[in-house]
Amino acid sequence: MEIVAGTYARTTEVLVIGGGPGGYTAGIRLGQLGKKVTLVEKKDLGGECLNRGCIPSKALIHASLLYHALRTEGAEVGVGAKDVSFDLSATMRWKEGVVAKERQGVATLLKSAGATVLPGEARFTGPRSADLTAPDGGHERVDFESAVIATGAVHSTIPGFETDGSTVVNAWDLLSLTTLPRSMLVLGGGVSGCELGEFLARLGVEVTIVELLAQLLPGMEADLSRELTGTLERLGVKVRVATKAVGLARTKDGVVMTVEGSSGREELRAERLFVTVGKRPASRDLGLEEAGVTADPKTGFIGVDAQMRTNVPHIFAVGDVARPPMLAHKAYREGIVAAEAIAGMPTRYAFEAMPSVVFTVPELASVGLTKAEAEARGYRPREARFPYAALGRAHASHATGGWAKLVADESTGLLLGVHVAGEHSGDFIAEAAHAIEMGSTVRDLALTIHPHPTFSESLQEAALLWLGEPLHVARRRVDAGGR
Repeated sequence: MEIVAGTYARTTEVLVIGGGPGGYTAGIRLGQLGKKVTLVEKKDLGGECLNRGCIPSKALIHASLLYHALRTEGAEVGVGAKDVSFDLSATMRWKEGVVAKERQGVATLLKSAGATVLPGEARFTGPRSADLTAPDGGHERVDFESAVIATGAVHSTIPGFETDGSTVVNAWDLLSLTTLPRSMLVLGGGVSGCELGEFLARLGVEVTIVELLAQLLPGMEADLSRELTGTLERLGVKVRVATKAVGLARTKDGVVMTVEGSSGREELRAERLFVTVGKRPASRDLGLEEAGVTADPKTGFIGVDAQMRTNVPHIFAVGDVARPPMLAHKAYREGIVAAEAIAGMPTRYAFEAMPSVVFTVPELASVGLTKAEAEARGYRPREARFPYAALGRAHASHATGGWAKLVADESTGLLLGVHVAGEHSGDFIAEAAHAIEMGSTVRDLALTIHPHPTFSESLQEAALLWLGEPLHVARRRVDAGGR
């Protein structure tokens, strides 16, 4: 990025504040639509997802899976390797290389779209102006016709459990570890806690996950949570749900966390503590009041309409700062909608199915309604669950754990939800999302020819099972509920 020094003014048609998934997507689309765009990013293009979240975590997870597979299943499939080792520093260098390449790709795409990228922090000084503080301390006034707020989110904290970057860490710290601890407590059993806790456990770290609510991955389909809990425990991870952290002491040997659960109060000890208790929108210190933009005083989310407009019609908000769920693919779509709305196109943010994926083993993918949610909406839902153990590809890939479950309306056969626990489920859940968006029935899914041998066949097989026409499981052994 070019460094801007001094104090002067510039004008632009659209000011985009934040270069994460929502911001850079808006910048690219605006450029495609012929708008003059200035994008301001205070840290790294790509935002948390590319630099401190989705991409680096998946790189580390991939490396740990290779290591773990060679040590645990290689011999069974005829692959031998002597003295298998894990070099954390080498893995971190590789991860940084992946991130740097992706970051450069975002910069190139913005440049090709004609967007101007400036480093620094932007703060509104009025409804059509902002002050940009450059890295060197210089200031610049930016006047704009429209603006897109895409500042993302920051980690939430709990009083008494503040991170220090060494003994008590957050996800950003963990993704840049220089040494592996012997033991790690994980406070929070959400996506980050489960993914990175499992990553550490594969490398031999003693991991304990503590979750306040009654299941890991709160809010996710209950069977998916149970499946993951079982595999984590078989890996050696200690899982403590319905357990509240009530105190933390930092000692010369690490940490002592006091927790309270069904069995009373006890102390858990480890070398380090990973705190991952959610995020809050980064809507502070943006000068929203000066711009006239309102945000929820409790949550910090900036209210938007179907075109991502705030209460100030020419100022838009996208991504984590606008509303949950905090997902990069949601931010991508919102950024496009905001850009097209600014360009005067008849666009709106609307969807029937928002897919989500948790990159654990098994991989968990979900889209649409659960049975309970469908009942609450007045449907007569029925489930069917097809086991991965009946898939040829699963046996060939040494990945027979898991299943695919459909939720559909008994009366009409309308497909309402798909929930999958198993290898590559994140790669084919989009098919299910598309089917739900198009109003497909279970029969439509069953009639769609799926390539063999693939994991995606589990969707077709689950559809056939729901219809009472199973092919690769015996009807006498598996009823229409998949049990």
